[in-house]
Amino acid sequence: MKNLFIAALAAFCFSSCNDGAVSADNNDARQKNIAANDVVIKAFETGDVSGIDSVIAPDFIDHTDMGDKKGPDSLKAMISMVRNHFKDMKMEKVREVADDEYVFSWMRYSGTGDGTMGMPKGPYNMNSIEVSKFKDGKAVEHWAFVNAQEMMKMMGNSHDNMSHADTTTAKK
Repeated sequence: MKNLFIAALAAFCFSSCNDGAVSADNNDARQKNIAANDVVIKAFETGDVSGIDSVIAPDFIDHTDMGDKKGPDSLKAMISMVRNHFKDMKMEKVREVADDEYVFSWMRYSGTGDGTMGMPKGPYNMNSIEVSKFKDGKAVEHWAFVNAQEMMKMMGNSHDNMSHADTTTAKK
């Protein structure tokens, strides 16, 4: 049994090492996807949306908590809205993993909210995993996953009030 395991491991390593041409192609696509993703991150940091059309597919879908938003123009509008309401927003890429189809970015956001867009007025510090799917070097889909505990802590009293209201309503 031990020999079978060693043989299987050796076969796996041998086949992985012999895919050099495929790995080089995948690495090129991976690097192109990361560069495209960085254009979007830069747009959110600066508010400059001039590079968006070069990295977002015309049929792009952003899966948001407010429903699917379609096309590059919807992303540009989102970038403008975020920059208007979170003027001092800082973004830090904590870690990034990518392949020839997806880029996963662990992002840390901080700054001061103006009390709109469902967030209380004041400082915020939150983490999110941003997932973008790419085809031919352009983003075709996007999802964001926020840390629920951080979000609830940020919401503070508004969550407590909501929980109390839900309990009161349920008792009636």
